[in-house]
Amino acid sequence: MSASAVHSLWTTAATAAEPISKIDAPKIEYGQIAPILIIVGAAIVGILAEAIVPRKSRYYVQMFVSVVALVAAFAAVVALAVDGYGTTKAGIAAMGALAVDGPALFLQGTILLAGLVGLFTFAERRLDPEAHGNRVDSFAAQAASVPGSESEQAAVKAGFATTEVFPLLLFAIAGMLIFPAANDLLTLFVALEVFSLPLYLMCALARRKRLMSQEAAVKYFLLGAFASAFTLFGIALLYGYAGSMSYATIAQVVDGTVQDVNPALADTMGNDALLLVGAGLLLMGLLFKVGAVPFHMWTPDVYQGAPTPVTGFMAAATKVAAFGALLRLLYVVLPGLRWDWRPVMWAVAIITMLGGAIVAITQTDIKRMLAYSSIAHAGFILAGVIATTPDGVSSVLFYLAAYSFVTIGAFAVVTLVRDAGGEATHLSKWAGLGRRSPLVAAVFAVFLLAFAGIPLTSGFAGKFAVFKAAAEGGAAPLVVVGVISSAIAAFFYIRVIVLMFFSEPRPEGPTVAVPSALTMTAIGVGVAVTLVLGVAPQYFLDLASQAGVFVR
Repeated sequence: MSASAVHSLWTTAATAAEPISKIDAPKIEYGQIAPILIIVGAAIVGILAEAIVPRKSRYYVQMFVSVVALVAAFAAVVALAVDGYGTTKAGIAAMGALAVDGPALFLQGTILLAGLVGLFTFAERRLDPEAHGNRVDSFAAQAASVPGSESEQAAVKAGFATTEVFPLLLFAIAGMLIFPAANDLLTLFVALEVFSLPLYLMCALARRKRLMSQEAAVKYFLLGAFASAFTLFGIALLYGYAGSMSYATIAQVVDGTVQDVNPALADTMGNDALLLVGAGLLLMGLLFKVGAVPFHMWTPDVYQGAPTPVTGFMAAATKVAAFGALLRLLYVVLPGLRWDWRPVMWAVAIITMLGGAIVAITQTDIKRMLAYSSIAHAGFILAGVIATTPDGVSSVLFYLAAYSFVTIGAFAVVTLVRDAGGEATHLSKWAGLGRRSPLVAAVFAVFLLAFAGIPLTSGFAGKFAVFKAAAEGGAAPLVVVGVISSAIAAFFYIRVIVLMFFSEPRPEGPTVAVPSALTMTAIGVGVAVTLVLGVAPQYFLDLASQAGVFVR
């Protein structure tokens, strides 16, 4: 045996003889992440209920678990905010994975309230002649059955319900709670997948128009997979650039203040090419989720094909979570790169506002029109993001909260207007709705006026806040484009109002379903929030301003 081999054996033996250092237990601040834990725990309970609870009782058990979890999680968010974790006690939890600060708590509260209101639309059940007098919801009776097959018809007649949507909804909400609070790139990606996968599944579960629903789910899944790939590539490049997944470390490398260098990545750390390409790819993934042009192509088809309760929840809560993550990325990780990303975001905001507003004019389906409306609103919100000021953050927070309730309320109204084929979403069928059902038409008109940004609605207060922040942040030309886009968008909102109140109803026109207490609650909350935030927004603007400071 050679001398080197003997030396190697002695070294190995000596190393083995050394005492093994203790492995530190993970330090988790359970109280600070209680809202997330409550929702995840409830989702797991919901899955167990599907296996244990008899079929006839599952709906009531799932509703009870979901409502209790959402209310408890919201109470936990409020308790954290009252205890100062949104301001003076803001910090990092879960070993650096999650931020507990003002923006995170504000957005988590918004997501939970939107989820609770959206849950009521999920739970809406009405009598269906095809189901032999059983009450049915908006979801397929048996998801695994081929559309139109004998097994599906038998499931409909038996009154089966896909109650799995309740734990899926809770898992989606859990991911959305983590997404805007993520404080490292790995947590960000995990949260993205946690809330995206349940949405892909729920989009395919429409009771009526199953094939269109499944097509929407496939499109959303495939394009979402591309967006996830871009996000993951961006994360890999940023890790190569900074040698860390942590937001704080990446920000230090960008600013040139980093102290420790990862020896394994010493050759690539600080490489600006990795930074620019990685940041660009990561932004592409986030802009896909908010539905910004040119990453918006999935939005109209998915909004049209998905079950309307899913569309309403997705249009509201996904935007809140994605914009929260985008704000944290730009304001915490890449503030030193603002002169590089601001021109890009300017261009994206302009084409998003104009593109969404102009294309919406040509739509003849109410859900597709609202889809393009959501695209235009993404552009308006980007105007506040571009401000790069504390007022920009607070205006975006307020806009997201206001927009969420208007959106869920509007889609809840869409579920009520029905014909023999299900929901009557073609605009021509809404003619004369104000004469058939004045109250439903009036409520929908309130939501449309809020989308248009008419004074005394939450939409006006939100647009005024983001445009004011953008103008003060040096983006006055962007505000001009935003005002023009708002004027264009007002045309198609007013067109629907005119169609409902000043057109003759069609003889074969749709009927308006009698809403249950759940749907009435969802619509009532939407109207109340729309009017309160429009008439007296100052308290909520101040609340958003107090919550608009990121922890670093």
